Amino acid sequence: MNIRNIAIIAHVDHGKTTLVNELLKTGGAFRDNEEITDRVMDNNDIEKERGITILAKTTSVFYKDTKINILDTPGHADFGGEVERIMNMVDGCLLLVDAFEGTMPQTRFVLKKALQAHVKPIVCINKVDRPNINIERTLDEVLELFIELGAPDDFLEFPVVFTSALKGTSSLQANPDTQVPGMDCVLDMLIKEVDEPKVTVDGSLQLQVSLLDYNDFVGRIGIGTIKRGTIHVNDTVTVSRLDGTTTNFRVMKLFGFQGLKRVEVSSASAGEIVAVAGLADINVGETICEFNKPDPLPLIKLDEPTLQMTFGTNSSPFAGQDGKFLTARHIQDRLYRETQRDVALKVKRLENKEAWVVSGRGELHLGILIENMRREGFELEVSKPQVIIKEIDGVKCEPYEDLLIDVPNDYVGDIMTTLGTRNAELINMDTRETTILSYVIPSRGLLGFTSNFMTLTKGYGIINHTFKEYRPMMSGQIGERSVGVLVATESGQATPYAIQHVEERGTMFILPGDQVYEGMVIGENKYDIDLAVNAVLKKELTNMRSSNKDNTVVLKTPRRMSLEACLDYINTDELVEITPATFRIRKKILNTVERKKYDSHVKRGDIVQ
Repeated sequence: MNIRNIAIIAHVDHGKTTLVNELLKTGGAFRDNEEITDRVMDNNDIEKERGITILAKTTSVFYKDTKINILDTPGHADFGGEVERIMNMVDGCLLLVDAFEGTMPQTRFVLKKALQAHVKPIVCINKVDRPNINIERTLDEVLELFIELGAPDDFLEFPVVFTSALKGTSSLQANPDTQVPGMDCVLDMLIKEVDEPKVTVDGSLQLQVSLLDYNDFVGRIGIGTIKRGTIHVNDTVTVSRLDGTTTNFRVMKLFGFQGLKRVEVSSASAGEIVAVAGLADINVGETICEFNKPDPLPLIKLDEPTLQMTFGTNSSPFAGQDGKFLTARHIQDRLYRETQRDVALKVKRLENKEAWVVSGRGELHLGILIENMRREGFELEVSKPQVIIKEIDGVKCEPYEDLLIDVPNDYVGDIMTTLGTRNAELINMDTRETTILSYVIPSRGLLGFTSNFMTLTKGYGIINHTFKEYRPMMSGQIGERSVGVLVATESGQATPYAIQHVEERGTMFILPGDQVYEGMVIGENKYDIDLAVNAVLKKELTNMRSSNKDNTVVLKTPRRMSLEACLDYINTDELVEITPATFRIRKKILNTVERKKYDSHVKRGDIVQ
């Protein structure tokens, strides 16, 4: 059987998952009477809501007597661990670039991973139906990026195909008028330009695990490309472990991929992408070999986490009101279960505490985990994200990132001023219809910046960032919120009378009738200090006329905070309480008197935060 293994890589929102939809249609993966949903590969609720791919997906189409295995990869750098491992499974990749936006930060990130693995790229210029596009400029940008990333000479003459994934059309010519229905041009190009898997059908088994999945019935599942030999269900095989040891196990289940489905198969041979179940603790990079014939492939290098947060059991006065899973055992089991499928996630329990340090690749990576747990019925509290500091040659170093911002020209001054206070270094500035700013910034400087950025640009700005490198750590605090907050001093139901007086001090986060507790953050102060306020105060009733006075109170619309906004907003002395029904910002020390004592000690230097 002819096989092609390819990955589709792109910047976020350049139409990657929509293109996969159209490839599946052209390849006949759907029945004629089958109802096809948009972006079928994004089967996770959060993926559908946010329009992003979080987990790598494997699918396949049969086209002209060739089985084309397609891996839809995440475009966001926070899930780059998936991208780098997928490059070990494929022989070619389809680099998707928006005809209007051109190359973007994640384009650089995913292409760099492909070139490092020497995977041949085919360039697909998508969205050619958009108005005001400049395809020549886009192709020049792609070529410049190839050169900048040190692509070998034979990759610089890259084949190009032009598509409109939204309309389901493709062409080999740049002129949008030459577009024809279907993705035959793309599939023909893949078969022509991508080599068959460089594998050995005969010989002893060799299969390196590149991705993980987890199933409650069979446990951890290893996914990879068979590089040599054949594997059968019920075979006893040997795994060459990361530490150099070996383990024997029986292949309980073997899965292949047909269309969108993972199907059980009895055997598979070299070149196929398969999922293997049978070893509970199999890891990425380990090689499954013939029984008692260990022959490991080179280990896969994984980028380390750069950000960490502390997860803990919910300790607020409202704990247990909304969630089903509240205890330390529930949270610990869930976190360790997540590490079974997400190799980029690290979890470590803090000694003698019901809390865990959870390390990941970025705020989005950890935010998705928190949102999934919330929807599953968990209650927990989380701290402000902190960058992971590494010691390199005796010097404390912190992560730096490439930051690219696209903003309307009117907002450039405010953005540059704000980034200047966060130790960002301006690298390049390009003014067209909008202004594109390129920075290098400490990861600390990005903490809490996103929500502020959207406010400064009134929602019109676009922000992207990717990990660059570790550099010596700069002194001083970066990324702390510059304004204080309004903190409740009493527990109870917020009243219009109290909020009317409190909102003069700043911006409220709550409505009348909301339940609050002492130590809960209920608004933002105008000034750079925290202010303790009473939000449950009721007006004393002296006669019938004044008892109805609350009905005439006119209040400002409060700022309602999303989960991401809360995580962005908090300072190091605060937590976000998360339940299935809501999320609240609170101080770590709830008692007003104790908190003020603690803050005064910190200011005097008695306590170092």
